[in-house]
Amino acid sequence: MDIFADFRRRIIAILESMMADGRLPETLDLGRFVVEPPRDSTNGDLATNAAMVYAREAQAHYKSPRQFATALAAVLAEDPDVDTAEVAGPGFLNLRLQPNVLGAVLRESLADAERFGRGRPAGDPRPINVEFVSANPTGPMHVGHGRGAVFGDALANLLSFAGHDVTREYYINDAGAQVDVLARSAFLRYREALGHNIGAIPEGLYPGDYLKSVGDALACQHGDSLLAMEEAAWLPRVRQDAIDAMMGMIRDDLASLNIRHEVFFSERSLTVPQPGHNANAVEEAIEDLDRKGLIYQGRLPPPKGQLPDDWEDREQTLFRSTDFGDDVDRALRKSDGSYTYFASDIAYHKTKVDRGFGVLIDVLGADHGGYVKRMVAAVAALSDRKVGLDVKLCQMVKLLRGGEPVKMSKRSGDFVTLREVVDEVGVDAVRFMMLFRKNDAPLDFDLDKVIEQSKDNPVFYVQYAHARGRSVLRQAVAAFPDLDVSAKALATAKLDALTDQGEVELIRMIAQFPRIVESAATAHEPHRIAFYLHELASALHTHWNRGKDHPELRFVKEDQRDLSCARLALVGSLTIVLKAGLGILGVSAPDEMR
Repeated sequence: MDIFADFRRRIIAILESMMADGRLPETLDLGRFVVEPPRDSTNGDLATNAAMVYAREAQAHYKSPRQFATALAAVLAEDPDVDTAEVAGPGFLNLRLQPNVLGAVLRESLADAERFGRGRPAGDPRPINVEFVSANPTGPMHVGHGRGAVFGDALANLLSFAGHDVTREYYINDAGAQVDVLARSAFLRYREALGHNIGAIPEGLYPGDYLKSVGDALACQHGDSLLAMEEAAWLPRVRQDAIDAMMGMIRDDLASLNIRHEVFFSERSLTVPQPGHNANAVEEAIEDLDRKGLIYQGRLPPPKGQLPDDWEDREQTLFRSTDFGDDVDRALRKSDGSYTYFASDIAYHKTKVDRGFGVLIDVLGADHGGYVKRMVAAVAALSDRKVGLDVKLCQMVKLLRGGEPVKMSKRSGDFVTLREVVDEVGVDAVRFMMLFRKNDAPLDFDLDKVIEQSKDNPVFYVQYAHARGRSVLRQAVAAFPDLDVSAKALATAKLDALTDQGEVELIRMIAQFPRIVESAATAHEPHRIAFYLHELASALHTHWNRGKDHPELRFVKEDQRDLSCARLALVGSLTIVLKAGLGILGVSAPDEMR
């Protein structure tokens, strides 16, 4: 049960009644107002801005937003589930619900258990593609890649929990100069594996020790046969072997974070005609845009600021991206006649549109900020504005130890690898802390702080809340050996015994979970789940500590079985929500912590 969505529907019914009797225009857009928790919980259980939003349309019958809010309040006060409906400020409306309403939410959370909070999108929603990581296959993943990986995977979890059909996709950048550099770097390590003295790694090649294993594998597979070949002959073989080895390494790194993609899409496949096609995917995408009148020959103005060394004023093949909100039209061919990276990106996203995805989400590093408008424009053009693209940028991660920057890794050559961090602090710490800040905000990741067992460590604080709840249920069984503490059994408890303000506040927070899931999924912001869990954990710990000073508030009262069962129902519901939320983030919910 989502009480916020439920009361939103009730308010819509009231507004529709006012539209029917002429007090509001028949064309009123009923999607503009919200029902949400009040900023101060002492004001009630729900708050709405409906009267403020529609005050102008209602002014023929109501002189002010407050007068309009008073009219709404009068109707809502007649609702049997409403205790009080009060107008606040210039026209906000606060609702206090009857105790049985919040009790019904608590009971439903126990009865539904793992289903509680899960969404059921209206209509027939089209599938969603979440493309994330997509790191160049030229080395192991670093911590910055890890942030995008965790964000993308948690977002996919969130969307699935909200009821959507989601595909996780990785775009393999296996075309372009960087993979040729990889091949030459691997060939150097191949020579080393055969006993050659390679000296210092030349400038421009990848220096990391991770390529030694690739060189060893090449030596085992080819012996010394590659040494007799010209580069043009050995390069494609070594390149593919090196890419395969790097992708195996990347898959292992992702698996260490419990991340697995359903689709790995090769960039190189876009440049090779597929069976039954005369042109490759890039050419076909450009031809598709050309048929729509969106390709032309023209000149671009010089970029603002200092001109890059390779800029030249020339006629080019351009895409009319300004027709779709971009700042400037975009070039599709380089001066040598080859396609630009943007042309390949257009072709790649056309494959997503052609595969039937209705929403595309790209998770990229912060250095791709200039990419956003052009790609959004391209997807709009390719899909005739029927498919939306949301590009989520992840800021860099600053790795610290005790507040001091962490030195670089010998294995990678110039950065700390993601696997090293996961092996040191664990999957849960990495995943939770990567999500405990909005994706577009910089993140300081302190290796010492994230393993502290203290309230200052968010992941410990939330996991401990779940463990504490499970501990209470174990204590209850010790106190009442015949008591069934399963969620289904606790759903039958007499919940009207939960009258303490701390208990009521916890129930209110539980009731928010479905709304938090829906809003986070709609905004594509999994950090909202992490924030909510931390607040819920804080409320539980606070109430627990009150029980130390006030024994009558403790969850288990051996001389009051019915009261204990009601409080255990609250604890059981809290553990269900904490576990579900942690599951969305990809973090474990331990039953005990030592």
